[in-house]
Amino acid sequence: MSAQNMAIRRSVLAFALWLLIAIYSAARILQVLPGKVPMLTVVALHVLPPLLFALTHGAMFYRLRSILAFVAICVVVAAVFEYVGVKTGFPFGHYYFTDLMGPKLCGVPILLGLAYVGMGYLSWMLAVAILGGPRNSLTGSTVTMVPLIAAFIMVAWDLSQDPVWSTILHAWIWVDGGAYFGVPITNFFGWYLTMYVIYWLFALFLKGRSIGPTRLPSYYWHQAILFYAVCAVGNILIALSPAVPSVVSDPSGAQWRGHDITTATVLVSILVMGSFALLAAVRLTGEESRDLVPATVQSSRPRR
Repeated sequence: MSAQNMAIRRSVLAFALWLLIAIYSAARILQVLPGKVPMLTVVALHVLPPLLFALTHGAMFYRLRSILAFVAICVVVAAVFEYVGVKTGFPFGHYYFTDLMGPKLCGVPILLGLAYVGMGYLSWMLAVAILGGPRNSLTGSTVTMVPLIAAFIMVAWDLSQDPVWSTILHAWIWVDGGAYFGVPITNFFGWYLTMYVIYWLFALFLKGRSIGPTRLPSYYWHQAILFYAVCAVGNILIALSPAVPSVVSDPSGAQWRGHDITTATVLVSILVMGSFALLAAVRLTGEESRDLVPATVQSSRPRR
């Protein structure tokens, strides 16, 4: 492929990625306007843009084969853990899904499995950026550290939203309730375990493999960070929804104030998700600044 055709292809893909970010942003606004759009449509718009972003963005950096491997790992591992969770309560806690998220397979919504892919990929990319954005193959300590950090970033996303989707919206029901606004604490340890297994398998797949044929511009990294940040902002908007009830009960009989739930969502989105996004952006900016230093200047710096 000629350099001109490559540039055109990159421009088209970049536009597609920005468009997906815009569609997702609109979906988060729609969530605050109850009744305007069917809830299943809102759910789909929460899931499909991140999924398509992951496929497009990942193919640009990891090549198509690698991002398809990530999708396969996500779907299979998530499906197994969710199925076992619904049947036994391990590792999340005892719960079941309602019909809010659409068609289910073995008791698990299909859209939920796809949600793991999009947000899972974004969390992975933030972890990669925080660790310095490796340009080459995943080797050494990054094989261990990227999964560890990425799992924390992904759990932050669930921590910000689970009480809203379960206790308020009833997309899934925690049979025994839980200490975190009707959500059991075991759920978040289960999420960490699930995501760590996904990321660890993907890291093993990538270990020693070359990344992409060419170096991508810096906006490529910024798009992934921005998408994750938009998700955090969307969580904050939930607090503005007039559909949030004043009081809601979980199956255990415990009552929770809707305002308290949305306030927790705002705090987690800003202080945890926002911190991860900011750290990744600062780290990326530092890497860009270093790359701008001429090689002769770098080589002339004193060595210790």
